[in-house]
Amino acid sequence: MKVTKLWFADNRIYICTDEGKNLWQSLLWYPRLKAATDAERGDYRMTVDGIRWDAIDEDVSFESFLYEEPEPTGLARIFKEHPEIKPTAIAARLGISQPLFSDYLTAKKKPSDERLELIKAEIRKIGLELSQI
Repeated sequence: MKVTKLWFADNRIYICTDEGKNLWQSLLWYPRLKAATDAERGDYRMTVDGIRWDAIDEDVSFESFLYEEPEPTGLARIFKEHPEIKPTAIAARLGISQPLFSDYLTAKKKPSDERLELIKAEIRKIGLELSQI
């Protein structure tokens, strides 16, 4: 794949390929790139496998633009949008093993609807506890 154009908009990174395809990914997958300035984002180079930003130590593979999920969904999205919430802490509070919780976040496994609601309820509970400080 050869990239002919790269740009950022709406918290996404877009590329146009030499085949005329426009592909994108959410910047939620790349927190350093999301937090980067326009100047830092503009300072990249193409490598054999992808795009490299030396100043912020970030790499995005060309292959990743072809993944089925260009944007985090479900639990992964909650934790990507709120990095201040630590998955390990939620797992511990609920008594869920860390490897299993990690599988939920990477979509290797899907929590039951009941367990998903339990996780969301625990996050809301923490929010309520914090609002009472």
